[in-house]
Amino acid sequence: MSEAPDLPEGEAFAAEHALGVLDARERAEAEMRMARDPAFAADVDAWRQRLAPMLDSIEPVTAPQGVWTRIEAMLPANDNGAVMNKLRFWRNAAVGGFALAAASLAGVVVQVTQPPVTVEAPASAPGQLLNASLTATSGQPQPLFVAAYDPDRKALIITSLLPPGADRDKVNQLWLIAGQDKPRSLGLIEPGKAKVIALPLEVMARMSAGAKLAVSIEPEGGSKDPNGPSGPIIGLGELSSL
Repeated sequence: MSEAPDLPEGEAFAAEHALGVLDARERAEAEMRMARDPAFAADVDAWRQRLAPMLDSIEPVTAPQGVWTRIEAMLPANDNGAVMNKLRFWRNAAVGGFALAAASLAGVVVQVTQPPVTVEAPASAPGQLLNASLTATSGQPQPLFVAAYDPDRKALIITSLLPPGADRDKVNQLWLIAGQDKPRSLGLIEPGKAKVIALPLEVMARMSAGAKLAVSIEPEGGSKDPNGPSGPIIGLGELSSL
């Protein structure tokens, strides 16, 4: 199996913070690192800016009746003014986010709305950001994975919407299908998690609108078939420009 290398630790940590997939402890660590490390803060800001256009692809959904009342009831009574200001901000900035979190890009881009630390970075013309929604190939055509390709960062972000722990005795393997080329493995994906994959130049050359991403179910370690997936394809989607 040929697998693209992961990003360096610092770059991957910055991308995960921008994606909003860190837990509370890790988020606090990332925020402290941003405060003392301008280069890391610039990486987080760059990821947020590159992911921001994905917000336009999210269809607004009205939050369930009474959800804001229940949230207000759970908030601490002290410092009520500051809390309510924040609540009003999120009402305007994240319409319907709760209903979309499990089946759309909202889980990927929620952190984009947070104000970034201002760090001056060299201006450059951004490359074309591509995204894809990999829907189920059988049953209901629901999204199982969402992906975004950032040519400037030379990386692909893939997020699994499957429940954590699914297919315990199997693995999910990501493939790029471009033109007449045989499928190219981009690595393994853990159910319920996001992964940032650094792409080699030969793979980047094939990442274009119209190319397809697929996920197959494989035995531990991934497919041993040199021609592509050995197990069934469960998710398939086409890359398109935003």
